[in-house]
Amino acid sequence: MTSAAPLEIVSAHSPDSDDAFMFYGLATKKVRSPKVSFRHVLEDIETLNRRAMEGQYELSAISYHAYPYVADKYVLMASGSSIGDGYGPSIIASRPMEPDELKGKRIAVPGTLTTAYLACKLYQPDFEAVVTRFDKITDAVRERSVDAGLIIHEAQLTFDREGFHRIVDLGRWFKTSYGLPLPLGGNVLLRSLDPQIQSECCRLMRESIQYALDNHGEALQYALQFARDMEPRLAEKFVGMYVNHYTLDAGEIVPKAAQKLLDMGYEAGLIPRRVTVEFVR
Repeated sequence: MTSAAPLEIVSAHSPDSDDAFMFYGLATKKVRSPKVSFRHVLEDIETLNRRAMEGQYELSAISYHAYPYVADKYVLMASGSSIGDGYGPSIIASRPMEPDELKGKRIAVPGTLTTAYLACKLYQPDFEAVVTRFDKITDAVRERSVDAGLIIHEAQLTFDREGFHRIVDLGRWFKTSYGLPLPLGGNVLLRSLDPQIQSECCRLMRESIQYALDNHGEALQYALQFARDMEPRLAEKFVGMYVNHYTLDAGEIVPKAAQKLLDMGYEAGLIPRRVTVEFVR
């Protein structure tokens, strides 16, 4: 009797060096399973947030800010979170500026469902958001079409060499204010999947991250193709910032931090419903 073919899981994540590093073991089939196989789809995080609202993919990366909008369809995975522990998305400008000067300003943001946007609104509720593709934000600031920009991904490491000034690091602000890391992105699984399949996906995700950490050099080489021409030293630093022990396992701190962030968003009127974060392992 032949065994059943593995169930194909569409796994959607962003084309970023940290996500590529995490998914290296799965994408290159170094980590595999007789129960499930993965087909990888690459899209930017704001697109993934929107697609998750429709329940389009079985496994998807999303922003933690998007979770309240998709919690009816998805549950969070304990592995695969990008966490800023005392660092994170930053607001930059072409000139030095005091944080309170941001009030009323036009700020380029990478999407209104990103966690960066939520943190920015919690930090300074009064600004005009100009939605801009994440890799065009520094251009918008340089061209003065906006007063400031909210940067995510690799720009966090390169803004100063381009002559920009950091006004605030939102990860540092969150850690200083609440003693918690800032949960930025995570992975979710469809609730409709069989619990055994959910568990297998969680195991494979954890093993893929562990494989990358154990085989750092080759995983980094793979991730570099997604690093948008960033030099290897900076790409390695970026991956090191966002693939850490919290990524391997959310533990108790990440759920606590995510709950705090989303409760704050709800209480500030930025999120329409209060949700309880729920993780599977």
